[in-house]
Amino acid sequence: MILTNQNSDAKSQQSGLWGWLSRWKARRQQHRMEDLLKHLHACERRRRTASVESAAGFLHVSTRRAMTLIAQAEARGLLRRAANGLALTDHGRELAMAVLRAHRLWERYLADEAGMPLPRVHATANRLEHERVGDQVDELDAVLGFPHTDPHGDPIPSAAGQLAAVPGIALTDWSTGEAGHIVHLEDEPAFVFRQIVDLKLMPGQRLQLQSVDEHGQYEVNIDGRTLLLSPQVAANVYLEPLQELHPTAIAAPRRLSELHQSEAAVIDRIDDSLRGLSRRRLLDLGMTPGTVVSAEHTAMFRDPTAYRVRGTLVALRREQADRILLRDESTGE
Repeated sequence: MILTNQNSDAKSQQSGLWGWLSRWKARRQQHRMEDLLKHLHACERRRRTASVESAAGFLHVSTRRAMTLIAQAEARGLLRRAANGLALTDHGRELAMAVLRAHRLWERYLADEAGMPLPRVHATANRLEHERVGDQVDELDAVLGFPHTDPHGDPIPSAAGQLAAVPGIALTDWSTGEAGHIVHLEDEPAFVFRQIVDLKLMPGQRLQLQSVDEHGQYEVNIDGRTLLLSPQVAANVYLEPLQELHPTAIAAPRRLSELHQSEAAVIDRIDDSLRGLSRRRLLDLGMTPGTVVSAEHTAMFRDPTAYRVRGTLVALRREQADRILLRDESTGE
């Protein structure tokens, strides 16, 4: 009787282990399938040809393994073999869009709410994008306030599957001497994006291309900083023209913390490095672009300072006021 129970327990444990392993393999297979569709979608958006070789490189698998995965996706009606490579079907494009929507919303959450460093955001979202349960993605969208872009400036697909075009012009196609603002930072390949993060480039920053040297290095002025960007980094930085500014050298922006007592100015923007709850709190206090703000009362050591905005006095610490950028021209109330 004891032997019978022991045998039964062993079989139960073995069955549980094999069941878990089977489910794990199925999830891994589904994740790779979705990654394949994401690759095809990215190639489609960039007007590039997707092939077995490009898929193998993207998925970090052998060509043979990629061919097997492609055959399985084709059997499920997710892709088709075209004369010039691989193409998504309508069903495959719909699934790819759902994965992309989840990925970019998770990136927005991880950067804004969790405060995760940008180099880790992309890899973490790559894992979370596959865990789409019920209305979880739509709920996340609502919690975040229905954002239009991810932290890199990529458009987020709508719930209906609509996706705006990637904004801007690559810095490599930008005119020397022209000023613009960064609207998009490409996050692939990862080693180039790490350089972008190390250089502290962010959407919303003002940039002027100064020159391109004989080695292909791009000398730029960004909010008063002069940087040299490699051709790989420059190709991943996208800009739009500054409509309101003449394309001259961009001076370092003045910050609210530099405002003298009784002096007034107009808010230009909140520093893009400030995200999540801290950013929303300043916006809720009325620190929005175009608003007139004046310094009223300063405590000892200039911290905190009371600012008058929209008829209300708001006390801000210096580190908070440092994140509020002012327009070049000052104005009285």
